Amino acid sequence: MNYRHAFHAGNHADCLKHVLLVALLRALARKATPFAVLDTHAGRGTYDLAASEATRTGEALRGAARLAGITEGPLADYAALLREGGFPAHYPGSPVLVRALLRPGDRLVANELHPEDHAALRALFARDPQVAVHRRDAYEALGALSPFPEKRGLVLMDPPFEEDGEFDRLAAGIRRVNHRFRAGILVAWYPVKHRAPVRAFHAALAESGVRDILDCALFLREPTDPQRLNGSGLIVVNPPFGFEDAARTILAALLERLGDGEAGQGVAVTRIAEE
Repeated sequence: MNYRHAFHAGNHADCLKHVLLVALLRALARKATPFAVLDTHAGRGTYDLAASEATRTGEALRGAARLAGITEGPLADYAALLREGGFPAHYPGSPVLVRALLRPGDRLVANELHPEDHAALRALFARDPQVAVHRRDAYEALGALSPFPEKRGLVLMDPPFEEDGEFDRLAAGIRRVNHRFRAGILVAWYPVKHRAPVRAFHAALAESGVRDILDCALFLREPTDPQRLNGSGLIVVNPPFGFEDAARTILAALLERLGDGEAGQGVAVTRIAEE
């Protein structure tokens, strides 16, 4: 599955990962000490929704466009950041959302391997002293750019799932960075096309020795068609206090807005490994 961001900006998968990312960053900011964020697959940073890639799929209309007008409830914080980030003309990707929530003293390390997207990302943050932009293989970046001097923060892994073996690489990456950065919040997005790869991924994480793993998933239909993105999930290692309950509330509100009543739609917040 080709999941280059420009074609899918603002779709239901972006909504899932970004609304939960905002909640995690808000939790990090409850403590006064500085934190850092590593975004391993940062993309371009912001996406023109009038560009041919976005108009060809129209996915933002069935995703972020259904949320952007919200002013109250568990989705309101994310919706406000959408508007501040230029929606509906542009969709703010994870680096832009992260940057909007950094305080003085916090840092973003944004990594993107694709040459055109890296150039756009570098231009976007060219004069920003709180953002460093790298061009590396994402899994190499996990070792090179973490742990952080701040000793607290978040690592976001959002691979494109364009090649076979991505679930295995993602599980290995989670194990690696958790071993190096025990206190870090690790966040990893994955697609749900059909159930077997997801079950194997969860089993690998459960057997990895990594503790305190939460899975947050949104299903828009029964995941039986491997040619469709039927839903997606977010793995969170070391979720902050209160996040598990907050995630249930957020996902229920998200399904209410994004679901179209297809059979098999639903949400799930489950423990893969205890603390």
